[in-house]
Amino acid sequence: MALLNCNFFASSLGISTAMTVILPQPTGAAQIGMAGSKSNRKTFPVLYLLHGLSDDHTIWMRRTSIERYVAAMDLIVVMPAVDRSFYCDMQYGGKYWEFISEELPETVARFFPVGTKREETFAAGLSMGGYGALKLGLRLPERFAAVASLSGVTDIAARCRADDHAFRAIFGDSSPRDTADDLFYLSRRLVDEGWRAPQIFQCCGTEDFLYEDNRRFHDHLKNIGMDTVYREMPGNHNWGFWDDRIKDVLAWLPLPQN
Repeated sequence: MALLNCNFFASSLGISTAMTVILPQPTGAAQIGMAGSKSNRKTFPVLYLLHGLSDDHTIWMRRTSIERYVAAMDLIVVMPAVDRSFYCDMQYGGKYWEFISEELPETVARFFPVGTKREETFAAGLSMGGYGALKLGLRLPERFAAVASLSGVTDIAARCRADDHAFRAIFGDSSPRDTADDLFYLSRRLVDEGWRAPQIFQCCGTEDFLYEDNRRFHDHLKNIGMDTVYREMPGNHNWGFWDDRIKDVLAWLPLPQN
């Protein structure tokens, strides 16, 4: 594997930003204690792996063994920085939805050998990043084959409070309920308009403060006829839980065959 820390200018944000990227090595050589790839691929599927509210683009590398987990998978992993934006175009801040949904994929495709077909494109994340991954899949079902949420913020409107300056910076004085930032609304619209839904993986620990929100969103998806994988197990909102669960996500991903 190759590990790159990439700094670049984002026009949609008007600032320089960063992403951490894991790349399969073209030689396919294995290091001691690491599995290796022997693929002859010219391009690779891509997983956009998203961080949570208090983190940045380095956190998955610092808190999990994600590089070791994907070593033999012929998969590019892109971990971008999005500040505390909830992957939204903020009322008082950057256009992070435009960045994550449009500019970042275009930049990644220019820099790295990623496949651009739907069946080669995936997203996953934890907490705020779980929300971001689900939003990518539900708003852009024609581009994402599968998305996964680990302890995700599934009911963004329920989490907004008028006295929370972080949410006011994102949404102003309006509620995101029944808008394109509301996962309940997006999933209903996707079904009503007849789009082919991405495969969805959702998990949460039973001791997590977001557990009830996750159960309610799973029930909602089931009620509107969306076929999803849902898992709950003992666990809290912490890296021990997410390090285990990201392995489940990687095993579940419907990667294209060589």
